[in-house]
Amino acid sequence: QVQLVESGGGLVQAGGSLRLSCAASGRTLSRYTTGWFRQAPGKEREFAAAITRSGGRTYYADSVKGRFTISRDNAKNTVYLQMNSLKPEDTAVYYCAVVWVVTTVSDHSTYDYWGQGTQVTVSS
Repeated sequence: QVQLVESGGGLVQAGGSLRLSCAASGRTLSRYTTGWFRQAPGKEREFAAAITRSGGRTYYADSVKGRFTISRDNAKNTVYLQMNSLKPEDTAVYYCAVVWVVTTVSDHSTYDYWGQGTQVTVSS
């Protein structure tokens, strides 16, 4: 089993940046594809970004493409989500999740383990 802890959320003005971290314990994170999802109040959880085990491939939702960058540091057992040019509509709780065998990276039901989430609030 793997435990995931997100950090780096906070309050930022529109146009600003944040870097989220997803630190893993219990298992080596490099064994998993890792995704970032987000959920705004009253809305369904939605895919933001994902990265393969080696970091060789990355995937992004259209809504964040060009603004967000997912990366991983397997030596630190951590995956990052760099978020630039933030917009008020990016406000949500952000979750990282991992999956051993991925089918569809954007499907949250595919993922095996989840963190507790970190709040990101973007003010206009």
